[in-house]
Amino acid sequence: WLRDLLGGGFDFGRLTDEARAVPAGAHGLVALPYFAGERSPLLDPDARGVILGLTLNHGRGHLYRALLEATAYGARHVLEAMHEAGASTDRSFAVGGGTTGGLWPQIISDVTGLRQEITEQSVGACYGDAMLAGVGAGLVSEDAQWSARTGFVEPNPAAQEAYEFYYSAYRELHRSTVNLQHAMAGRQRS
Repeated sequence: WLRDLLGGGFDFGRLTDEARAVPAGAHGLVALPYFAGERSPLLDPDARGVILGLTLNHGRGHLYRALLEATAYGARHVLEAMHEAGASTDRSFAVGGGTTGGLWPQIISDVTGLRQEITEQSVGACYGDAMLAGVGAGLVSEDAQWSARTGFVEPNPAAQEAYEFYYSAYRELHRSTVNLQHAMAGRQRS
C-alpha cells in the first residue's frame, strides 16, 4: 500500500534500505496500522490507521520503518494477550517474503524480545495452516521439523530498550483515539 501510494517505481529493497538508515522509533513516528480494521487481539473492524508525530523532517524511510514497527507492536500485543490467556511462547518463526531484507524480522525480534528462526519456506500462512491441521489430526508430530532453518534473529538489547517507549506510545495511541477511529469509520460507511 505505501509503496504504491508513494509512486515513482519504489521497490521494497529501496524502501527497506531507506528504513534501515532510520533509528529504532523512526525519529518519533508511531503508527497504528489498522488500515482495514484490526483483528487480534482487538477484533475491531472499525479501527482505523493513525500516524502520530509526522513532521517535515520525516521521509519515506521513516514512514516505512514506522509501519514495519507498527506491525511488530501488533505482534507483541497479540503475544501479551496470549500470555494473559495462559499460553507460553518460547519460539518464533519468520516465514515468507518479509524475511528477505532482514530488517523486518530484526524489528519484530527487538520489539517482542523473541529470538526468531528464519525458515526456507516462502509461503507461510497456508503451509502453517496445513501443518497445524496435520498436528491436530495426528498425522504430523508436534516436534516435527516443519521447514529447514536458514538463520536466526536475536533481539538487540539497545533497540529493545528504545522500543519500550514506542510500544507504550502505540498502546496509548489506540486507547486515546479509538472513539474517533469509530466515528471516522461510521462516516466512511455513509
